[in-house]
Amino acid sequence: MAKIKVTETVLRDAHQSLLATRMSTDDMLPILSEMDKVGFYSVECWGGATFDSCIRFLNEDPWERLRILRREMPNTKLQMLFRGQNMLGYRHYADDLVEYFVQKACANGIDIIRIFDALNDIRNLETAIKAAKKENAHAQVAISFTTGDVFTDEYYVNYAKQIEAAGADSICIKDMAALLTPYRTEALVKKIKAEVKIPLQLHTHYTSGLASMCLMKGIEAGCDIIDTAMSPLANGTSHAPTESMVAALQGTEYDTGLDLVKLNEIRDYFMKLRKKYIDSGLIDEKMLAVNPNALIYQVPGGMLSNLLSQLKQAGKEDQLEDVLKEVPRVRADSGNPPLVTPTSQIVGTQAVFNIITGERYKTVTKEFKEMVKGSYGKTPTEIDPKFREMILKGEEPISCRPADLLKPELDAMREECAEWIEQEEDVLTYAMFPKVAPKFFEKRRDAKYGVDGAHADKANGVHTV
Repeated sequence: MAKIKVTETVLRDAHQSLLATRMSTDDMLPILSEMDKVGFYSVECWGGATFDSCIRFLNEDPWERLRILRREMPNTKLQMLFRGQNMLGYRHYADDLVEYFVQKACANGIDIIRIFDALNDIRNLETAIKAAKKENAHAQVAISFTTGDVFTDEYYVNYAKQIEAAGADSICIKDMAALLTPYRTEALVKKIKAEVKIPLQLHTHYTSGLASMCLMKGIEAGCDIIDTAMSPLANGTSHAPTESMVAALQGTEYDTGLDLVKLNEIRDYFMKLRKKYIDSGLIDEKMLAVNPNALIYQVPGGMLSNLLSQLKQAGKEDQLEDVLKEVPRVRADSGNPPLVTPTSQIVGTQAVFNIITGERYKTVTKEFKEMVKGSYGKTPTEIDPKFREMILKGEEPISCRPADLLKPELDAMREECAEWIEQEEDVLTYAMFPKVAPKFFEKRRDAKYGVDGAHADKANGVHTV
């Protein structure tokens, strides 16, 4: 029997999608041992925006969270989301930092690393894949799914073959903007499965109301693993509900083997948390509603709200329709990047400037210029040389892997943050978030040694560990 495996996302992507990644470790802790008994294929619980959120908003050490998750769930594979050469930050990092991050993530408890690149440039993933294999972790590479003339099934099959050749252990179709439809899912899964031998996982969001149908069609077409979320934090901009998918497959050749009674106990716990989050305003009930706009504009939900916010600030919100028509034009000009962090923000902001200034590319953002230059990697289609010259104004484009231009930076980062280091992992926290991390380290030290003692030590140049 072809049992379908289930990755539970309630501890990472579900709360990242519904409550801006604000679930604390204290909120997770009481239910972890019960989740460990379910038999999930894996629990996605780290990476993505959780790292940033821990130090920026929750005053938590993300590495300590990972160690707690590992301790409380000894029988379950722990999974994280990793942005390839971007790690969990917002720029490309040198190879030595990427390798060190993967080493430390695995040493602290990660079993499966889901690695993706916003441009689907395989070169930006190779260092992370090799590093994961070196640590005996499972290296899963995610295809950033998007729509448009160039993004045919053949485009994705070709990328899947590159992923397999690069040494990945499995592939994930990552539909972050809920653009998949059921029959497109079926066709795409069949074609990828026909060409690659490694397992295939399906990740799609409920934003457009189609996720459960897409998962079902994907399963029937040969998909091996699906991403779901416990029902209290499912639907809306999150995922299809775990319990519903388990029930739908029960007694069939795809039976997950998971126990609905056990899942119901976990559901009861998260229902109480959901109520707390709604009452406190952390969950906006609009996030729980189905919004098929993504299918009309092919713009992710978060990008849509961001565009509207930028236009409101400029007093031009009546021009939203014009901006939405401009987005595909900007995207085509800049090599058809998939619209996922950070490319969605780069393309969206440039489209806003093109409309509100009344002249296309009169104002060009630094990030848009860098993307056209090649600083983020190779775009899915070639950029017109005349357009590139107009944007770069004489600057040389980058054609190599962007990280090849970066010198090793681990030692320099260690020196920069020497006064804060209390554990080896702190250098990675600092490297990714150099502005936010020192504030977090200071609060951590104050809590540990008392405000007066810590400040006195600091004044005297003493670093207490």
